[in-house]
Amino acid sequence: MGRPNVIVVLSDQQRPDSCGVYGQRLPVTPRLDALAADGVLFDQAFTVQPVCGPARAGIQTGHYPTRTGCWRNGIALPGGVDTLADRMAALGYRTGYIGKWHLASNRGRNLPPDRPAARFERRAVPPERRGGYRDVWVAADALEHTSGATRGHVFDERGDRVELHGYRVDALTDVAVDRLGRLSGDRPFLLFISFLEPHHQNDRFRAIGPAGWARRFRDFDRPGDLSAWRGDWRWNYAEYLACCASIDRNLGRLVDHLELIGGLEDTLIVFASDHGNHFRTRNLEYKRSPHDASIRIPLVIAGPGFRGGVRRDDLATNLDLVPTIVTAAGGEAPDVDGRPLQSDAGAPDDVLIQISESQIGRALRTTTHTYAARAPVRNPLAGHLRPDAHRYIGTHLYDNTIDPAQHRNLIDDPARAELRHGLAARLAERIHDVEGSRPTVT
Repeated sequence: MGRPNVIVVLSDQQRPDSCGVYGQRLPVTPRLDALAADGVLFDQAFTVQPVCGPARAGIQTGHYPTRTGCWRNGIALPGGVDTLADRMAALGYRTGYIGKWHLASNRGRNLPPDRPAARFERRAVPPERRGGYRDVWVAADALEHTSGATRGHVFDERGDRVELHGYRVDALTDVAVDRLGRLSGDRPFLLFISFLEPHHQNDRFRAIGPAGWARRFRDFDRPGDLSAWRGDWRWNYAEYLACCASIDRNLGRLVDHLELIGGLEDTLIVFASDHGNHFRTRNLEYKRSPHDASIRIPLVIAGPGFRGGVRRDDLATNLDLVPTIVTAAGGEAPDVDGRPLQSDAGAPDDVLIQISESQIGRALRTTTHTYAARAPVRNPLAGHLRPDAHRYIGTHLYDNTIDPAQHRNLIDDPARAELRHGLAARLAERIHDVEGSRPTVT
């Protein structure tokens, strides 16, 4: 067998527990469950930045957001950085992208000097801002601004409008199936499909699934981390699951199409999300916090090199996608912050989490604990203005072995003082490793 084709399916703001293989009782994700039964599932996969733009910058580059300067929403990928598409093209792959991009616009204050203000939320993304995806491009920088759940448009390779008819996930999958024919041929391909769902509609503050589907999921089990808090999950969770079910159905459409054209056995399929969703239980919106509800993501990989129905518990992150995919294609990416997931060799003991916008925050997620700290600043906009700080003060400590729902914050527990100091010191080390600075963490 030659080098595999690669299809990445990225959902937006999807919690692992929306999926059957991660404990969901209702039949929300039968196709993903089947994929995991044949492939590899990662039980402890995390985003290194729980907000859309920075998370996606990490996914496309394999670098922490502070390395690329994409530490908050509204900062485009820099020129000169090798992206996943660049690396795969150098290996002879055709590359294509469909859906939400979120990495072309520069807006707001304190932009990097090399990235002047430029807005593409409602305009076509020019070729030089597409992250190296050259052969197929049917996307929008801010899909939520060019479309609603059932109508709208994206832009094609020439910058022309492509109308979306019907439910958005279905319409984008229609495009993907069509463009697979353009990508297939004498060279392998990488196709990246990025859905907006189950992210809420920004103008409505609620998820919108296919019409009538939420009724299927009204009898949902209350997620343990949400049940003790108010938030908006009580009236929005069934609709959220309906969005997830639509993504799963369309994942199945892609798998079925690959099987029909005889390409399934030679295709590596990666399913992940950019970050999670705490349904306004931990702050006033849906992510941007150190809690597992924000940072834990589903991650399933199936295909060549990832078979057997294996369930792994080594720590993985969204930064691992670049080296994993490049390795599968026969290349190497030793310069990135992630690692190839073909084995558990080099698995870290902890993950550094960077948090912006809601705060200037950092967190350490180990296999057993979460320790989080934030800069002691009064300006509520500081997290939009500065990427880092010289001092962080501990705000959260959770023992995830006895409190997986993270109900009990142990930060002020005298019995955990030694543990807290040790984790604070380790967090300071990890910040230095990644960011180069030596902040005080207490």
